[in-house]
Amino acid sequence: MKTLHKFFCSGLVILSLFTFVESGHAARAKYIFKVASLAPEGSVWTKRFREFTSEVTEKSKGEIGFKIYAGGVMGDDRSMYRKMRVGQINGGGFTMTGIGEVVPDFRILGIPFFFNSYEEVDFLQEKLFPRMQEEFDKKDMVLLAVSEVGFIYTMSQKPITTLSELKKSKAWSPEGDPISQVLLETVGLTPIPLSIPDVLTSLQTGLIDTAFNSFYGSIVMQWFTRIAYITDIPFVYAYGAFILDKKTFSRLPPHYAQMMHSTAQKHFAKLLDDTRQSNEEALQVLKDNGISLVQLTPESRTELLNYREMTVEKLVGDAFSKGIYDEAVVHLEKFRKTQAAPQ
Repeated sequence: MKTLHKFFCSGLVILSLFTFVESGHAARAKYIFKVASLAPEGSVWTKRFREFTSEVTEKSKGEIGFKIYAGGVMGDDRSMYRKMRVGQINGGGFTMTGIGEVVPDFRILGIPFFFNSYEEVDFLQEKLFPRMQEEFDKKDMVLLAVSEVGFIYTMSQKPITTLSELKKSKAWSPEGDPISQVLLETVGLTPIPLSIPDVLTSLQTGLIDTAFNSFYGSIVMQWFTRIAYITDIPFVYAYGAFILDKKTFSRLPPHYAQMMHSTAQKHFAKLLDDTRQSNEEALQVLKDNGISLVQLTPESRTELLNYREMTVEKLVGDAFSKGIYDEAVVHLEKFRKTQAAPQ
């Protein structure tokens, strides 16, 4: 009951979307960063981010300050990016879906059924991070760290155990995300594209009856109040990025810039652990709230994996480059061979 109360209180914060917090030093700081995020107050993401900003402010002796706009007050990813380009904000936490429109190769980790474990995720992310930093730099952005939502599951108001049942659903796809859209269309659905802030309302009104989220994400976004079933097969890995405007970041003295990079890596590494633990705990909370896990039939599982190959063929060279895909596959194959080798 204590765990349930903790998660439910965290989730309730999303009801107060318009949240703005200014660090105590921001008003008198020499370098001020205005950052926004869809993550609600009280979630592990905003908690860890505040620890990062506090340490940066302390290490800079108050010369670096932050104004934080959490809970979607600056709109969805697209709105946040537009505001960043005109200087209204200086960066923020973006989902893979939103920032992937600007840096397409950042979508590479979001290929359906690409990973078998978090160990594979961590390995590939480490290998590709320098390249991703270069891609963001080309777009006048500084990629400080990658965040995580976790493995994503199908969450529905009716049980989905076969592809036939999935095809009959009114399924959501993240607006601007070609990966989920192409996968669902390949399976035979006509997905309904919506921005993340619109999903809960659409579940309430019946516009959609099927959405996709991590266990923890479904609680803090309150989606769990409008679903009854979870299909127990993770089909994609979801993540995000902490980005700052290159022009603003370049004003920092070199030693502050380096300090920001190292501090971000420290706290966002801890955030991965936080998120994974929260997802584990959230699964039990969902069960305690009467949500049932159902299994996809073996036949549908095999068929879905075949659709995955068809989806990738359509995405390569369009949603992301062939170069980044080939590099990712090579790294994963090497890792899997190492893991399979006798110890």
